[in-house]
Amino acid sequence: MLRRKPTRLELKLDDIEEFESIRKDLEGRRKQREDADAAAAGEEAAAAAAALGSDHKSREQMINDRIGYKPQPKAGGRAAHFGTFEF
Repeated sequence: MLRRKPTRLELKLDDIEEFESIRKDLEGRRKQREDADAAAAGEEAAAAAAALGSDHKSREQMINDRIGYKPQPKAGGRAAHFGTFEF
């Protein structure tokens, strides 16, 4: 295996300035995203409080509404359970 001499990396002023500008940009984006998430969480909490205050639905009904499930009432009687057979 051939060995070579270590290469020298030099850090220039332009590199430092570029790093600082990218870091500030990323921090700004992170703050905006955190602020947006906090605002969205606040709106969701307010909407949930309004829904609970104005509409007294059961927990099951709220879940069904959220997932789009509309349960159909079961037909009563023996014929519904055993098809056309009557005892």
